[in-house]
Amino acid sequence: MIWFAARPRDPADPRWPLPETLRITLKAENTDATRRRFEKVYPSEPFGTPGHPTGDGGSSFRGDAEALVVGIDAPLAPNT
Repeated sequence: MIWFAARPRDPADPRWPLPETLRITLKAENTDATRRRFEKVYPSEPFGTPGHPTGDGGSSFRGDAEALVVGIDAPLAPNT
């Protein structure tokens, strides 16, 4: 398994579970497995925040593969 980074295609997407985090790194076998793992880790419908509510019709990323960008996570450069 390798590390994949998942991020919303639209940074302003209210469904993103951690708005202060640009990406979430998960270990999986491929991009499809990464999407499934993301849905398992963040299964609930979003509830928004007082400053950024999702409304009554909020939805999750489940079934919307185009809204979630998944790619191989590049390792961090060593400190020099």
